[in-house]
Amino acid sequence: MTDTVYPPRISAAVEPILHGFHPDPTICRVGGDYYIATSSFEYFPGVPIFHSTDLLTWSPLGHILSRRSQFRPGTGAESNGIYAGTLRHHDGRFWYVTTNVSDFGSGQVLVSATDPAGPWSEPVFIGEAIGIDPDLCWDDEGDCFLSWKGMDFVTETGILQARLDLDSGALLSAPYPIWQGSGLDAAEGPHLYAVDGAWYLMLAEGGTERGHAVTVARAPHPSGPFESHPDNPIFSRRSVITHPVQNVGHADLVQTPDGGWVAVYLGVRSRGSTPGFHVLGRETFLAGIDWAEGWPVFDEEAYMVPQVDNSFSDDFSSPTLDLRWVSPGGEPDKLSEVLPEGGLALRAKQVPGIICARVQDLRWRAEATVSGSAMFSLRLDDTHWYALRLEDQRVHARAQIGTIHHGIGQIAIEGDRAVLRIESTEPSARPEPLRMQGPDDIVLSVIGPDGVVHELGRLDGRYVSTEVAGGFTGRMLALGTHSGGTVHSVSYTSK
Repeated sequence: MTDTVYPPRISAAVEPILHGFHPDPTICRVGGDYYIATSSFEYFPGVPIFHSTDLLTWSPLGHILSRRSQFRPGTGAESNGIYAGTLRHHDGRFWYVTTNVSDFGSGQVLVSATDPAGPWSEPVFIGEAIGIDPDLCWDDEGDCFLSWKGMDFVTETGILQARLDLDSGALLSAPYPIWQGSGLDAAEGPHLYAVDGAWYLMLAEGGTERGHAVTVARAPHPSGPFESHPDNPIFSRRSVITHPVQNVGHADLVQTPDGGWVAVYLGVRSRGSTPGFHVLGRETFLAGIDWAEGWPVFDEEAYMVPQVDNSFSDDFSSPTLDLRWVSPGGEPDKLSEVLPEGGLALRAKQVPGIICARVQDLRWRAEATVSGSAMFSLRLDDTHWYALRLEDQRVHARAQIGTIHHGIGQIAIEGDRAVLRIESTEPSARPEPLRMQGPDDIVLSVIGPDGVVHELGRLDGRYVSTEVAGGFTGRMLALGTHSGGTVHSVSYTSK
C-alpha cells in the first residue's frame, strides 16, 4: 500500500487561494459549490470566475464578460475597464453587477446566467447609478436593493442605495445615502448581508494601498439606520509592516452549509526594501469569520491553504486558446490564430496587440519558442515592461520604464527560431543600509540550440511593480508581434 502524499499547507493569512492578479473577490454559494469572481480591469475576456467545493482549491470556469457587447472597450487604457463587482445567486439564477470604467456614463453593468460557466446574458445598464463597486441584495419580500459608491472621478457622493428593477435596470426609488463608513478615506466596496434578523453593511476603507481596511455597520433594514462597529476597522494590516501580506481589505462574506461564515479578501505580497514592492497585483485570500456580540470577527488562521504548483505548458494544440490568455484592450482571438499543426500565429492588428497570461508566483521561469517576428515580455502596463524581441535572426532585449525606452543587449541566432527565457530570481543587491533592494531581479536570456543560456540583461524588478508604475493590475507574460510571427510553445515554471 502506498502512502498518500498531500501538498504542504500554509496559513491562509500568508498564502492566497487565487494567485496573481485576482483582485476585488466576490463570492457566493449554491449547495456545496462555491464561486468566486474577480475584477479584471482592461483585460478581455473580463471577470474570471472560479469554482470550489472546499474553499481551498479553485478551478477556473471561464469569464463572465466573454463578449464585447458585455464589455465595451473604450480606449483600453491601463487600469480602466472592469472594476469591483458582486456575484450573487437568487431564485435559481446567478447575478453579477459591476462597473465598466471604460464606459462609465452607461452606469452599472448587470448580467445573469443559470450556469456560472456561462453563457451570461447581454447586459442591462443601470444608467441612473453612476459610480463604482455595485452590490445586490434581496430582502424577505423579494425586493432587490442596489448599493454603490457614488462618484464621477471628480466628486464623490458616498455610499448610495436604491431599489432596482432587475429586468429593465431602472431604479424604483431615488438614490439615498446609507452608512458612509467609519471616517477613513475612500469608503467603497459595499456588501450587504442578512444575519440573524439584522443587516450588515461591510465596506472597504482607507484606499487599496497600505491603509486598506474592512469596516462594518448593522441595521434592522438594508437601508438602515446603521450602527457602526465600536472598534472599526475590524480587519486591517495598517502599520503592521512586518507581515508578508499587506493592503488587506475589500472583503466579501459567504455562509457555509453548516451555518458558519467565511470571508474572501484581497491582499498583496510585498517584497524588497522599504516601502516594499508588490508585483503580482492584488491576490485573493481566505479567512474564517466568528461572531462576537453580534459582530463579525476575522480569523486569519482558520484555514490552512495547500500550496499549488502554477506551472503550465502550452503548445497551442487545442482548437481554442486556454482560459489563461487575455488581452489588454484587444481580443485574443483577433490577435492570434491557433494553427492546425499546432502553435499560435500572431497578428499585428491592434496596439498594444498582445495576449497575456498572469504571473502567479514570486519566483518563476518562463520560456517561449518563437519564429518570425515575435516578442515575449514581462508587462505591468504599456510603459513598464521588459522584453525579448526576435527580428531578422537577432534577439533584442529591451526595457521601458515610464518615458525611458532602452536597448539592453542583442545576439544573432542561427535560423529563424529562438527560445526566449524570462526569469524572476533573487535580487543581486543585498539589503544594506542606504542601499535599495528590489523584490527580485528579472533575467532576460536566449537559449541556443546547444542548450547554452545567453544572458542579455538583468534588471531590477522594482520597475515592474505597482509601487513604481501605479495602477491596479499585476505582472503578465505577454506575446506579440510587429509584422507576424509564430509561437510554437510557452512554458511557465513555479520555483
